[in-house]
Amino acid sequence: MKKVLLGMSGGVDSSAAALVLQRAGYAVAGVTLSLQGEKTRRSDAVQDARRVAEKLGIEHRVLDLTEEFDRHVVAPFAADYLAGRTPNPCVACNRHIKFGAMLRYALAEGFDAVATGHYAVVEQDEAGRYQLYRAQTEKDQSYVLYSLTQQQLAHVLFPLAAYAKDEVRALAGEAGLPVAQKPDSQEICFVEGNDYVAFLKQYVGELPPPGDFVDEAGALLGRHKGLAHYTVGQRKGLGCSFGKPMYVVRLEPDGNRVVLGGEGRQYAPGLVARDVNWIAFDSLAGRELPLRCTAKIRYKAEPAPCRAEPLPAEMGGGIRVLFDTPQRSVTPGQAVVFYDGSRVLGGGVIAAPLA
Repeated sequence: MKKVLLGMSGGVDSSAAALVLQRAGYAVAGVTLSLQGEKTRRSDAVQDARRVAEKLGIEHRVLDLTEEFDRHVVAPFAADYLAGRTPNPCVACNRHIKFGAMLRYALAEGFDAVATGHYAVVEQDEAGRYQLYRAQTEKDQSYVLYSLTQQQLAHVLFPLAAYAKDEVRALAGEAGLPVAQKPDSQEICFVEGNDYVAFLKQYVGELPPPGDFVDEAGALLGRHKGLAHYTVGQRKGLGCSFGKPMYVVRLEPDGNRVVLGGEGRQYAPGLVARDVNWIAFDSLAGRELPLRCTAKIRYKAEPAPCRAEPLPAEMGGGIRVLFDTPQRSVTPGQAVVFYDGSRVLGGGVIAAPLA
């Protein structure tokens, strides 16, 4: 019998995943990751996961990864914001924590694989390569899994791949799981109330000071509250009236400036991505270029048709992406994920939009 260590957050998805695995004949143990020390250990997440484990008659553990989480997720998140980028910490958490440290722990403890409540599909092709696919539901989470490696995918199970969210709740309810109607979390787990500015102030102690709003020619338009309050493409909440709609075009940390542009400037014809990880193949070497595919630039964005090709080392490396149709709010720090139909080709971090 295959032994699986399931990451249990105390929510309905991971709880239902335990039930699906158990019914499929796996020997399941649950683990809740303690990512914020004592705060996690006293949280509802641990208590709810433990109650579900007791209901299903499976072992439950708590694994303290506070130090690793701070090093690989929280500190880079804060550094990115201070550098004028808008990061996606879930990508880093999946690569380094859930399918990094947790997987290493599982293998060392004699488990064959790890599982989570993510909505995505992993399959091994005829050549032995592991491929990642979108789940065919509105809850698809393949976007935040693009950075997983072949070694990681070889030991990963996503039991909910074929389920819609209402089916998952129904499954949990029918089994009498105590979290069947628990609301989904909509926030980054370590940012209370989704208040990024308050989190950054607490974490780094002092935020960048107010500075200038300028137009793309450098002309002064007004004063901003500090770079941490803004992101590329933002229109609402700028704190100033300009007589017409204005959008954040880019953030300039070196000069502490927020560059604004008028209608139309929130769109970009393409982008440059770095820190690229390919899943479907090892690299673009030997492939027909430019690569025709689709790309998602935000978690809830629709994949947009594009062409992608590698940049030479003298230009900093990475990938240049040209969209068939200009895309709104191409935001440095966010992930861009490439698809061929439902198959995830790979992805990277947006370094800059193309003008």
